[in-house]
Amino acid sequence: MNAWRRILVLLFSTGLLLLLGMLGFHLVEGWDFFDAFYMTLMTLTTVGYGEVHPLSHSGRVVASALMLGGVAMVFISFGVIVDIIIKLELADTFGRRWRKRMIEKLDGHYIVCGAGRVGRSVIGEIRRNGAPVVMIDSDATRAKWGIEQGIPTLVADATKDETLQQARIAHAKGLVAAISSDAENVYVTLSAHVLNPKLIISARASDEQAEEKLKRAGASTVFTPYRFIGHRLAQSLLRPHVLSFLDVASAFAGGDNIEIETEQLHIAKESPLCNQTLEESHVRQEYGLIVLALKKAGGPMLFNPGGTTRIEGGDVLIAMGESAQLKRINEVLKGRAES
Repeated sequence: MNAWRRILVLLFSTGLLLLLGMLGFHLVEGWDFFDAFYMTLMTLTTVGYGEVHPLSHSGRVVASALMLGGVAMVFISFGVIVDIIIKLELADTFGRRWRKRMIEKLDGHYIVCGAGRVGRSVIGEIRRNGAPVVMIDSDATRAKWGIEQGIPTLVADATKDETLQQARIAHAKGLVAAISSDAENVYVTLSAHVLNPKLIISARASDEQAEEKLKRAGASTVFTPYRFIGHRLAQSLLRPHVLSFLDVASAFAGGDNIEIETEQLHIAKESPLCNQTLEESHVRQEYGLIVLALKKAGGPMLFNPGGTTRIEGGDVLIAMGESAQLKRINEVLKGRAES
């Protein structure tokens, strides 16, 4: 039984005892309801002002029962309140320790600053892909959502270096600055870039001036929600089929039944695909993937590369295919790289 239900049961029990006392004095002594209520209230609260009217033997029996019930109710209420307070304190203490231990174990994770609608959407997508994530928000009410979802959460100011350090930014893979304030996003981006120059930083901006400042502060990518929405609305009118295809290819449409996704495959020097041409790798034949582009290590992005294009260590393949096949080739590449 949760705390609120226990409190409601106590209030109901107290009200029922008060009602029974009123009826008892009214029926046994013949008093009017106000006098019966007043006498019952004095008896239950043990104020001891004295009897409203002289009590008969039966009236004293009613008063005695009320005294015992009132004392019992006081002890029960005290015990319930103390129990609720202790449990809340313990839950909060152990909850903070659990979240701290969870964060201390993370490596190669993502940090999302801001638990608004944009931040929650980002967290949902990251978790859908099975990647670890830490959420930071200074508002306890918004942070409560992350705690309830079992997400390692810091209720703190993301613009402060110590907060980002608590989120293990030195070991993080990427950071999203999704706070509603552009100024705070600039501070977060700048601090994150200084603490971990290799970090991939994505940020949201409300206007074009903030977009430029965020890029100068170290953001790898900056999104302006209004421009993005305007672009998609226009595309839905001009090229609806193209937009539908892109939604499917990027899993943007949401839902659990999506089977086609676009993924980036990192090619390590130990990878079985390393030093092979695209034709020799049999990526299409064995995994059913379509290679859309090849990002050369430290070089340009090659769109629709030909079969004779050679794959080298450090390259990144941009491939589209079924989720299961993408996961399969990722496991193969990762397993070979770790062995």
